Amino acid sequence: MKEEESGPQNRELYALLHISPEASDEEIRKSYRQWAQIYHPDKYQALEMKEIATENFQRICEAYEILSDETKRQIYDIYGMEGINSGLELGTKLSKAEEIKEELERLRRQKELQKVAAHLRPSGSIMANLSLPQFLEGDGIMKGMAMASEVQSQISKNNAVAIGGNLAVNGNAGGGAASVVFRHQMSSVSSIEFMGSMGLRALLGVQTTRHISVHSTATMGLAMSLRDGSVNLSNTWSRQLSDTAHGNIHLSLGPESSIAVGWQRKEQKRSASGEIKLGTGSFGATANYTHRFSTKSHGRIAARFGSTALELELGGGRKVSEFSTIRMLYSVGIQGIFWKFELHRGGQKLIVPVLLSRHLNPIFATGAFVVPTSLYFVLKRFVVKPFYLKREKQKASENMDKTLGQVQEARTAAKKAQQLLQNVANRKRSRQLETGGLVVTKALYGSRKALKNRNQIEEVKDEVASQIIDVTLPLNFLVSDSGQLKLHEGVKKSGIMGFCDPCPGEPKQLYVEYTFDGNNFEVIVDDLHELLIPQESHRI
Repeated sequence: MKEEESGPQNRELYALLHISPEASDEEIRKSYRQWAQIYHPDKYQALEMKEIATENFQRICEAYEILSDETKRQIYDIYGMEGINSGLELGTKLSKAEEIKEELERLRRQKELQKVAAHLRPSGSIMANLSLPQFLEGDGIMKGMAMASEVQSQISKNNAVAIGGNLAVNGNAGGGAASVVFRHQMSSVSSIEFMGSMGLRALLGVQTTRHISVHSTATMGLAMSLRDGSVNLSNTWSRQLSDTAHGNIHLSLGPESSIAVGWQRKEQKRSASGEIKLGTGSFGATANYTHRFSTKSHGRIAARFGSTALELELGGGRKVSEFSTIRMLYSVGIQGIFWKFELHRGGQKLIVPVLLSRHLNPIFATGAFVVPTSLYFVLKRFVVKPFYLKREKQKASENMDKTLGQVQEARTAAKKAQQLLQNVANRKRSRQLETGGLVVTKALYGSRKALKNRNQIEEVKDEVASQIIDVTLPLNFLVSDSGQLKLHEGVKKSGIMGFCDPCPGEPKQLYVEYTFDGNNFEVIVDDLHELLIPQESHRI
């Protein structure tokens, strides 16, 4: 399971100095002086301790240098160390966060364009139409096939070209077409496209797009058929309705004039869209809803209704790898009963619609849905899921092997940092014991899954224990003279002095056992959540 990315990302330096991301300049200076006193190399005589102190003192100085400089701190808050090391020239002309962000975005876009320009972006699809009734009649199972392919390339900063083609065969008839599109970015708010195609749809066209405002876009197109000379004019207006929804109106004037009104809404767990279209010779309406059960699986329901369509579609899909997704869809309508199988990998798609029956028999339609669906859930439960769990476990093991050296190095650095905290931490602990104050008796930081076995931590397997680090000593060091301990919200705890990340990529938690005023307490918090102790709600 990958670590959640929803929290703030650029907060490690705040954790290192043990300050809030909203800390004032005075709080930053005060914290720097306290840590500098602990880790200043001149305090230590032994060569090994001096080397440890020097290494951590450099980290503290770097954090102070960045966070005490207003401009550097703004850059760090926006883009982290990547922004600091991006080569951005700092000066008086970049005094506002918006200006800094704009300049960093420019540098990032420049790098992205250079990367894109060096690579072509191919995409394509293959559709194989199968027919069970045709097969039973002895005419073969293949009803038709269609293929489409396109290659896009960013030939310069403002110019892009796309070349594509398609072939289709249905029964004894077939045809194809080739197309080319040239796109020019005229300004930051407008672009123009020139297009041409040969074959079944031979035409020439031009289309221009402009951002009218922050939330509105308008597109106008003109196309002329090279077969009959007919002209088609199209206009599209799009507007952002909210953070998650936008709508559009499309008007087409030509041999088949129409007007369409559409709406789309996309949220983290669900998305929906709909459209109503009225034409001179037809009408139609479509709607679909997708629900994401997890980051890897989703369900979908769609409906189409109109003068030429009447169809209901049910199904879902699952992400089987970083680049691949499979889908299974069941549809019933005036064209018959279908099962559709899809494989999406990168920009490539394989689509296989299977016609089961041309007739809308209710019993057959129910059976065609229930039997394969039941078979799918059985296979998923007893074959597919165990296979993927095994594969994910194998990937996790491989990832652990890859990061083993990095983690071992981080653990060693954390242990060394704790050595220099030990004397002060022990003195603070003794004072708190004498007054019945706050004493951390056990603190473990690491994998959320591994911490479930914290009570048997001495007995768990090595691979589980290796995902946890003991941070009892650094937490005792951080206890204030007034007998309180606070870890700030929005700061990854792996950046705290004496901590490290024992399981990169995994969600982490901090478990703490402590005593206060003769009573025992315990608490567990997520990596980015605030920890404030003592609290009565933690009493055991």
